[in-house]
Amino acid sequence: MVMGSLRQQSDVVVVGGGPGGYVAAIRAADLGLDVCLVEERKQLGGVCLIEGCIPSKTLIHAVEVLDAARGAARFGVSIGEVSIDLETLRAHRFQVTEDLCTGIDQLLAKRGVEVLRARARFESPRALALEGSAVSAIDFKHCILATGSRVSELPFMKGLDLWTSTEALALPEIPESLLVVGGGVIGLELGTVYAGLGSSVSIIEMLPSLLPGADKDLVRVLEKASKAKLKAIMTRAKIHTVEKIGKRYVVSIERKGETSNHTFDRILVAAGRRPNTDNIAIENSGIKLNEGGLIPVGEDCRSSQPHIFAIGDITPGPALAHKASRQGKVAAELIAAKPSAFDNRAIPSVVYTDPEIAWVGLTQDEAKARGRKVTVGRFPLSALGRARTIGRSEGYAKVISDPNTDLLLGVGIVAPHASELIAEACLAIEMGATLEDLATTIHPHPTLSETLAEAAEVAAGDAVHLLPPKKRS
Repeated sequence: MVMGSLRQQSDVVVVGGGPGGYVAAIRAADLGLDVCLVEERKQLGGVCLIEGCIPSKTLIHAVEVLDAARGAARFGVSIGEVSIDLETLRAHRFQVTEDLCTGIDQLLAKRGVEVLRARARFESPRALALEGSAVSAIDFKHCILATGSRVSELPFMKGLDLWTSTEALALPEIPESLLVVGGGVIGLELGTVYAGLGSSVSIIEMLPSLLPGADKDLVRVLEKASKAKLKAIMTRAKIHTVEKIGKRYVVSIERKGETSNHTFDRILVAAGRRPNTDNIAIENSGIKLNEGGLIPVGEDCRSSQPHIFAIGDITPGPALAHKASRQGKVAAELIAAKPSAFDNRAIPSVVYTDPEIAWVGLTQDEAKARGRKVTVGRFPLSALGRARTIGRSEGYAKVISDPNTDLLLGVGIVAPHASELIAEACLAIEMGATLEDLATTIHPHPTLSETLAEAAEVAAGDAVHLLPPKKRS
């Protein structure tokens, strides 16, 4: 890369073109600010769009279509043999990403946002040095850091040709056997994809259960449904060594006090991510980091340097695209002297498995850990008409409320389309809704959305479609 010799100035410089950065740049430009966005990649959109959320959901949908075709006979629909054309699926996955990346370019261009393809590093608290651009440095009044995160590398990965989510989502092949290291969101979603495409998939997780952060009762429904699709789910297990012999991998796994060797064609490591704060010369900015390398921020998204904002994966809290986008808008609005705050009460989490899991607000496990009393109402899909019509009656929705005020505190859903259903719960929590608000809101019938109103009725002791209803004093 060649360094430029030109310095320029900007009201706002945004570092990172992911769902936090490009949204912040657009919002700031719409508010009349002079904005420059710095991104070292050729494409904008960040990990989420290029090698994360969007490509994974594209592949997940393909597997859902495949499963639906294979199971059509139960509804009296004859399709015959179905198969995957890997080349066509791969081309579709990359075309979806390309189209959306191009759309972001157009949105920024229409706003007059200057985009510089370069690597940025702090020169001082008021300037960034750029590598790979005709512009050598930018002096700024305000900066919004949106540098995101990257895959965490484990000790046994060194020197081995192992997959991360980046390689797995490129769909290079369908291995006969696949070991997924990590039972979190990424591991489970990609494990679901490859199992659906024909791989024999095993998942290993060090912790006692999959999906740490989700209520265990929700996870149990997924585990039960996954037993028929996955070869093995190994919790409370850890890898000692990995050795590549020929084209296959021999893995030494310890579980329940015993160590055994297992052989796989491919290994996918999905064991967390680390914030990109160690590669931007942040020591020159004066910004203070916490022990995890994250940038502590308040509701104003400001770092310890008030003119430098931090958003997304480099800040404490869930590393989610929708969180980053909201923070980006807040930062842009505050720079433009508009009242704004990241004071959201509800940030939803979603796992796009089969069935999907989604939750928002206080979980039941969190309430228990805090010693907080709550009222919980569950409504099973097996008692829901719409779930029966589509042949998907596994799972349920549950609402968590304050026993004294009936204020809605949290919602958990394990069901088809839980990712769509959780939005109503987010709004309800943000608006300060009670059980009565949710239960008496008329939901269209028959729909899966009715399960939320039904669960609220259960929590209130007024269940109509479950026997017997439990009355509260």
